[in-house]
Amino acid sequence: MSLQAYKGVWVFIEQRDGVIAPVSLELLGAGRKLADKRNVPLAGILIGDEVGKLAPVVIEYGADIVYLYDDPIYHDYRTESYMKAVIDCVEKHKPEIFLYGATSTGKDLASAVATDLATGLTADTTMLDVDVETGLLEASRPAFGGNIMATILCKKHRPQMATVRPKVMKALAPDKKRTGDIIAESLYIREEDLRTKVLKIVREASDKVRLDEADIIVAGGKGLGGKEGFEMIDQFAKLIGASVGASRDAVEAGWIEHHHQVGQTGVTVTPKIYFAIGISGAIQHIVGMQNSGLIIAINKDPNAAIFQSCHYGIVGDAFEIVPLLTQCFAQVLQKEVQYGGKI
Repeated sequence: MSLQAYKGVWVFIEQRDGVIAPVSLELLGAGRKLADKRNVPLAGILIGDEVGKLAPVVIEYGADIVYLYDDPIYHDYRTESYMKAVIDCVEKHKPEIFLYGATSTGKDLASAVATDLATGLTADTTMLDVDVETGLLEASRPAFGGNIMATILCKKHRPQMATVRPKVMKALAPDKKRTGDIIAESLYIREEDLRTKVLKIVREASDKVRLDEADIIVAGGKGLGGKEGFEMIDQFAKLIGASVGASRDAVEAGWIEHHHQVGQTGVTVTPKIYFAIGISGAIQHIVGMQNSGLIIAINKDPNAAIFQSCHYGIVGDAFEIVPLLTQCFAQVLQKEVQYGGKI
């Protein structure tokens, strides 16, 4: 393999029902930085049925080129059909770096492509950089239970690939004046040659909390001591209109269900306000909430790592402080009602 033949940074543009996944726009922002550092073009590969109208949006968010596979065969996501399109494009145009969102679709497609191309894939990356001289992608992620950050390199194979969690990177502001090339690609695939068929898509409604969409999160950790501690922060969260999150330790202890878990092995969140209560601040948790607008930590250990990542820290017993906060907020909210929302 001639590594010098591979140039450019690519992003897989995930879309569903004609709407681009936010993580793809975030990756265009990250990819733009990598491409500029290497002085190479940034491209998006867009696959679907009647999705051509999305190509200019990809350019607005930072791409120089959009490779477009637009055909009814791609109406529904299937690993085999999408993989064939991606591999066809990679073999034609040879990118050096290829990024995917760490969604169910992105992870499924990236692993299939990496296997077929016999290249490396770093999963759940939280930091990206590139060596200007060598072009090596420096994909970093927590390892060994979140105790260290490991930077993974793919020295002998191309493209270098990574999946990146939603909400970790920042999308650029769209620029409608940006121009770029939209290249229509085609690949003949017969329906009868595909081993799977989509018979029906059932969208199931769920009442589970969507932490990734919450504006305010009150998260508890091992310092809460048990389910009773979570009952306390649940009352506080309901009062201020927040969702309840948790650290991995609290989830593994059985104090709260897994879909509340924030961190590398849970969900990545970017609320406007994040309360970290009784959370020590292990790196695997920090990477899941470090981009929150305002982080307020409460911990009785003055040396807790969480105080290195918060905007405001309160050293003290959560069982004393949280009830006081609840009482104060209740008084303020009561006054708002009394004075018609103006205090």
